[in-house]
Amino acid sequence: MNFQSSRIWIAIAAINGAAAVAIGGYGYHKLSADPVLREVFATAVQYHMFHTLALFAVAWLAANRTERAAYWAVRAGWSFLGGIGLFSGSLYGYCLLKAEPIGAAGPIGGMLFITGWGMLAWSAMKKPA
Repeated sequence: MNFQSSRIWIAIAAINGAAAVAIGGYGYHKLSADPVLREVFATAVQYHMFHTLALFAVAWLAANRTERAAYWAVRAGWSFLGGIGLFSGSLYGYCLLKAEPIGAAGPIGGMLFITGWGMLAWSAMKKPA
């Protein structure tokens, strides 16, 4: 990959970090009366933030690995973003909007997280550029 791609992934990670903090703060205050929903919401925020940090690893690997290894890092990034949207997003919707989870959105998001970690590991095992 190149440094331009790395810069884009850093920006995506930073935006996700800001979103996780903002959503977390909003939910903390909005859900103060319901400890069960608050705990579910905290799980969503926690997974959102963990995978935001993983996006920074994607940016680093995209800049410091061969083209082929960077390919897998970027695919991991997309997988993490999908997982954030489906897993954390479905829990956010459930807690804040009282919306029933959409089918298997949560489990599919979880599988995207797992797949992303596998691709990130594969990329990391490749030789540096």
